[in-house]
Amino acid sequence: MNESNWWRGAVIYQVYPRSFADSNGDGVGDLPGIIAKLDHIASLGVDGIWISPFFKSPMDDFGYDISDYRDVDPLFGNLEDFDRLLARAHELGLKVMIDQVLSHTSAEHDWFKASRQDRDNPKADWYVWADANEDGTPPNNWLSIFGGGAWQWEPRRQQYYLHNFLTSQPDLNFHNPDVQQAVLDNVEFWLAKGVDGLRLDAINFCFHDAQLRDNPAKPPAERQGRGFSEDNPYAFQYHYYNNTQPENLAFLERLRALMDRYPGTAALGEISSEDSLATMAEYTQEGRLHMGYSFELLTDDYSAGYIRETVETLEHRVSEGWPCWSISNHDVVRVATRWGRGEANDAQCKMLTALVCSLRGSVCLYQGEELGLPEAEIPFEQLQDPYGIAFWPNFKGRDGCRTPMPWQQDGEYAGFSDVTPWLPIPEAHRALAVAEQETQADSVLNSFRRFMGWRKTQPALQEGGIRFLDAPEPVLLFTREHQGQTLLCGFNLGSEPAQVDNLFEQLGPFALSVQTGHGLRDASGKDDSLSFPPYGVFFACLA
Repeated sequence: MNESNWWRGAVIYQVYPRSFADSNGDGVGDLPGIIAKLDHIASLGVDGIWISPFFKSPMDDFGYDISDYRDVDPLFGNLEDFDRLLARAHELGLKVMIDQVLSHTSAEHDWFKASRQDRDNPKADWYVWADANEDGTPPNNWLSIFGGGAWQWEPRRQQYYLHNFLTSQPDLNFHNPDVQQAVLDNVEFWLAKGVDGLRLDAINFCFHDAQLRDNPAKPPAERQGRGFSEDNPYAFQYHYYNNTQPENLAFLERLRALMDRYPGTAALGEISSEDSLATMAEYTQEGRLHMGYSFELLTDDYSAGYIRETVETLEHRVSEGWPCWSISNHDVVRVATRWGRGEANDAQCKMLTALVCSLRGSVCLYQGEELGLPEAEIPFEQLQDPYGIAFWPNFKGRDGCRTPMPWQQDGEYAGFSDVTPWLPIPEAHRALAVAEQETQADSVLNSFRRFMGWRKTQPALQEGGIRFLDAPEPVLLFTREHQGQTLLCGFNLGSEPAQVDNLFEQLGPFALSVQTGHGLRDASGKDDSLSFPPYGVFFACLA
């Protein structure tokens, strides 16, 4: 691994701190708990970790509402705990990325407490404030992702403030250069501590349209995708003006210039726009973000054709940019359920990990994917997520993918905690616990480790270009090429056997050096055809 470009082709393991490991018996995971489990993460063969927010916060949105960017919330520990985590991770050869939530703060942040008092204080212009219309209604039609209007009335100022998320998450005014500098100063605090990278939450939401123009309506047929179904009024608009403004590009260049003063650090931007692939390409141009992260493979669409179209579209648009792919995270239904059509299957889970880790780009894998965890069913009375509570029962929120990690099958709380955890642990997860899978040679966990170990021996999978080949559904077929090595990669996304014929027509005559030993269900090649078992995988060097 080139230390300065460690992130290119890296596999990054996402840790959701609340649900990873509880060290102090309060039912919530914490930084010392992560430290205690770093050996497990290192054993997976991943290159680094991304830790979701652990900063001081009232926890209205579980840490994505920050009240102090430079301190650890007591729920998770303290700054010394973070220093120990960083040092131990580096001892184990793991890079450490942390979440940075730049577009908004908590309403409990000192900046907002001052800003909301009146229109003349030193922080008066640090948030997005606007006068009411003559009839008292909000200044425009912008909507919040979490439901309802994006404007909240503040009687002290006799103005509305913007919140693209919860009302307790006011948006910063990035048109103010003092805000930009203060945000960059907070980022530098963590860079100076020695973090290796930043995952930038909702990074295209930093700027708003200064003219406050209304968003246009979206036709019903287009009200879908990226988690915003027609049940959510947010899907009723084209969000042209409340995010993804051109001024953001100059700010990203300032952010990159700061990071370049800390060699070897990388910025990964989460992007959700009306055309996320186009925004990814724009945001990852030279001098901006190192990587872009979008929701394109976090949807319900599970077909070889969709995956091919998504990757090829990005490849066509991107020049020097670098994507980061993910099929699960803390905001969506777990892939074992979402793409398993409700029935988690070990062979499919193994295949999907191999698939996403074979695409050109870097990869974020969410905690529990190495176990093949399915989505948890959480009854309404135990829900914690305000998003799910607001949209129940049509949308059950994000709690089902955030339940605690099962470390062992026995014990009342599966080794996560000594007390009742903040979310329940599903009985179905117990049999998939780390300690149980450790003892099973062919478990999802041990297959995960074997594949990651094998992937490290394949430069083409880490840095090579990609070219898709024609194959019938549900087979996805492509080559990865790097410095003279051409690796043929095939995946049967279906539950029935499948075959691909006439490879000579696309590749010309070739000899296959089949690659095995990666712990997956191998397909076989004969003459110019490939035969796949259900959820089968095929890797071969071409000569």
